[in-house]
Amino acid sequence: MKNFRDLTVWQRGHKLTLAVYSATKPFPKDEWFGLVSQLRRAAASVPANIAEGCGRDGDAELKRFLQIAMGSATELEYHLQLSFELGYLREHDHAALSSETVEIKKMLTSFIRKLKADRQSLIADR
Repeated sequence: MKNFRDLTVWQRGHKLTLAVYSATKPFPKDEWFGLVSQLRRAAASVPANIAEGCGRDGDAELKRFLQIAMGSATELEYHLQLSFELGYLREHDHAALSSETVEIKKMLTSFIRKLKADRQSLIADR
């Protein structure tokens, strides 16, 4: 079992979630149960799935939850784009949030690859 708080990808995912919450505060009230909810849910799902994977038994489970986190990050990417095109997010906020989301996806990809390589190494050593 790993301590999720020690992982840089979790730390950045958590900070991104806080930033998404801040950025969605000024959205129109009629979007609170729609787009705001979707944005916040997708953002929070990234660090939540990393944390859950760390609490599971073994790297295979961790890898599965990292893949779920990747899906949530991709969903967040789309919702950020939609929010920008609807005029709810300023260009600067959209650029910063989207850029951080892409960086987190890259980190998740590297982490997943490392877990796969470690597993292959264990199999080869047998």
